[in-house]
Parts: sequence; structure tokens; C-alpha cells
Amino acid sequence: MLQSGFARYLRDGKGFEGTLIVAAVLYLLVFAAFPLLYTVLMSFQEVDMFTLGTLVRPFAGLKNYTDLFQRPEFAPIVWNTVIFVTLSIVFQLAIGFALALFFLQDFPGSTYVRGLFLAGWILPALVVGAVWRWIFAGDFGVLNYALQSLGLIDGQIYWLSDPAYALYSVIIANIWLGIPFNMILLSVGLAGIPGDVYEAAEMDGANVFQRFLTITLPMMGPTLGAVVALGVIFTLQQFDLVAALTQGGPANSSNVAQYWSWQMSFQTYEISGGATVATMMIALVIVVAVIYVRSVQREQSF
Repeated sequence: MLQSGFARYLRDGKGFEGTLIVAAVLYLLVFAAFPLLYTVLMSFQEVDMFTLGTLVRPFAGLKNYTDLFQRPEFAPIVWNTVIFVTLSIVFQLAIGFALALFFLQDFPGSTYVRGLFLAGWILPALVVGAVWRWIFAGDFGVLNYALQSLGLIDGQIYWLSDPAYALYSVIIANIWLGIPFNMILLSVGLAGIPGDVYEAAEMDGANVFQRFLTITLPMMGPTLGAVVALGVIFTLQQFDLVAALTQGGPANSSNVAQYWSWQMSFQTYEISGGATVATMMIALVIVVAVIYVRSVQREQSF
């Protein structure tokens, strides 16, 4: 009887939609909301290996945050994270936009060439990190060989073990990894701009740069905002490349917040400290998401 009633409920259109909504909400609560809230809770508690299985632990207030701010590695790692995110986003967006404009042109083989660019995007970040580790190798790396062959450097550069180059080596690998994603999203946005707008501007005498500045950029505003917001979020999540290339070293010269959170949680077992770093990153991601949503709403209101 109960089964037949439930079957009638599912056959009803509203009942089926309600079931899908409940399933989606439960999924988000269990696999997204609960881990986030649990991480935030741990950042205000004293947590060790023996109290991981319970929610009731000594309350630490803001002590975990003040301790974190007073650590000598806090400021350098925050600055590394700012450089990592800023340079990654700027170059991924600029190169991705240039490639999207390039592949907007109709030329033979464009589809195949664009497919080659997408090949890097489907590779796991750990595999990309292993490839770039060989490229950056100081003794036998391809990059040193190419630079020496061109006469740009005299000796070998140890890209991954020299504190002056380690962070920028990770950034270069991350830029390479993120360019296809930017190119795809921006290509979709460019394809949505009506061609007759360009034709009308061309008939009015606008040259290529004027059409780009007065048509392409304004109409790509929401897409660019989305790409930047998603790029910031994805870059803040980038853990695998750091783990594969430098492990945050040498001497934290290439360490960033996301990897530091993992180190504190699973290497040194300072679980409260790791949760505190993760909570600060969650707050930053929420701010970026709110800015993005408001910018899109403002664009749609015009």
C-alpha cells in the first residue's frame, strides 16, 4: 500500500520534481555543507588526533587565529598565495583570451589545433606536475637546454630548488594548465556576440582595435567576470601542482595557503591550524563568489 502510494507520488510530475530537489539538497548538505561547517568548527576548537571522532572539544575561541597570525611563515605564505593567484589569473586570462580570438578565425585545421590545446586540460594535475618537473630539472631539463642553446643563460638554473625561482616555476605550470579552461569559456562568450554588430561597426569605419574595445570587451564583461571568479576559486584549490613540483619548498619559498593547510593537517598534525587556514580560504572564496554574483546581476539590470 505504501509502495503504491509512493509510486503514484513519483508518477505525479510535482512528486518526481520534489524527489529530485530533496536528493540534491541532501547531497549538498552531506558532501558540501557538513565538511565546510566541520572545518569552521575545528578552527575554533582544540583538536588533536584523539578527538577527531567527536564534535565536543575544548573551545579555543580566536586563539587558533591569533597563533596563526604570529607564526613567522604566515606573512611569506600569504604573499606567495597572492602572487600565485594574481599572476596565474592574469596570464591565464590574457593568453586564453588571445587564443579564443585566434581560433574564432576560420582557417584550415583550426579544430584540430584547438583540440591539441585541450589535451593539457584533461590531464590530471599530478601528471602535469610530473611533466613540468622533468622540464624544470636543473641537470637534464628541457628548459635549461633550450635557454643555453639560445645563449640566454650560461650555467644551469635549478628552477625547483632555488628559492628565487621555485614559486614562479609552479606559477608557469599552473598557467599552462589553466589556459585551455579560459580559452573554452571565452570562446563560448565570443560565439554569442552577433556578427551583424561587427559588420555595422565596420561599415561605420571602426578598425579592428576599435571594434575590440567598443564591442568585444563590453559584451564579454559577464563572461570575463565569470572566468576570473572561477579562476580565482580553482587557483586557490590548486594543490596537486605544488605537491608534485616543490612540496612548498625550499624553505616555504613556494608554499601557498592551500598546501600549507594540508601540511599542518596531515604532516605536522596541527589540525586546528590547518582548519584555520582552510576557513580563511573558504571566507575568501565566498567573498569572490559574492562579488561575481553581484557583478552579473548588475550587468543583467542594464
